[in-house]
Amino acid sequence: MNTRGSTPDKQVQKKGARPLTMDAAEGSIVIKAPVTAVYKRWLAFEDYPKFITVIKRVRKLDANHFVALFAFNGKQYEATLEIMLRVPERRLAWRTISNGHAHDHLAAGVISFASLSDHGTRVTLKLTANFGGAVSNRVDKYLHNFKRLIEEQSRESKDV
Repeated sequence: MNTRGSTPDKQVQKKGARPLTMDAAEGSIVIKAPVTAVYKRWLAFEDYPKFITVIKRVRKLDANHFVALFAFNGKQYEATLEIMLRVPERRLAWRTISNGHAHDHLAAGVISFASLSDHGTRVTLKLTANFGGAVSNRVDKYLHNFKRLIEEQSRESKDV
């Protein structure tokens, strides 16, 4: 696991509000599964609550928009997520869209997939957010959870 720390790198100023500090982190992990399977599993947005612990529920609106229920700091927030870039088996980028309920809770991310010679996949997650703090700890946790989910599924399918 390779994670680069959380860095308060940007401040977003809303009119009449306090500046919002954006924390960013990047991490990567190697998963013992082919890139096709790993990418396909990441696209199963309804499974996000299984490995992204702040997400409690995801509802698909269309091919590029989802509504997610987040829980952090003892409160729940709903936000719309927009897929901004989709390069099959290579990269996916998203951001939250302000919907009036969680306008002060912004996040964006990019996930990259690189096929390795041993049929493994290197997954790199870059996450920027202004809520919940400790973004680097969350990136590390989410990647480990995702790896466990895929590798357990892979073992179970071999046992059948």
